[in-house]
Amino acid sequence: MHSESHLRRWARWWRHRWISDNAALQAVPLAMAERLQARVQASESRHSGEVVLCVEGALPNRYLWRIGREASLDGVVRERALSWFGKLRVWDTAHNNGVLVYLLLGERRVEIVADRGIDQHVSAAHWQAVVQQLSTHLQQGDFETGLTQALQEVSALLVQHFQLAPGQSNPNELSDKVFWA
Repeated sequence: MHSESHLRRWARWWRHRWISDNAALQAVPLAMAERLQARVQASESRHSGEVVLCVEGALPNRYLWRIGREASLDGVVRERALSWFGKLRVWDTAHNNGVLVYLLLGERRVEIVADRGIDQHVSAAHWQAVVQQLSTHLQQGDFETGLTQALQEVSALLVQHFQLAPGQSNPNELSDKVFWA
């Protein structure tokens, strides 16, 4: 059981409700999203994996009410990232090597969800280090630098374990566009 004061729960709820519907687009505007998309495309030209970037402004109420009552904030953010991993079909790649980088602006939290093909090669501590780097930039409001560094780290891991052979191409199995939720 996780306890959180009623005041903190209400403050969190109001913070998430006051976040505008287009907060994700404000944090990652179109020009930045296009630069990030180009980086995803460049990354995927070097390995057989797929990388998806998802930025969400606020949690839905059904997630918010669980924080502090039956689940921790970390657990709820992870659960939401896993939900997007499924909705965006990041698991649906030929080599099971898709990776979701998820930002939750309302809590300034980051999650990386990796499919089993890549996850079996990378330790939890390494994924946590990537998340920590991105979190530092996220706390400072420097979304582009954080996402770019996370993409570079994820790309390096995918190249290490799923590098394309000379002349081989990576069919684009998932959209390279930033997804705003």
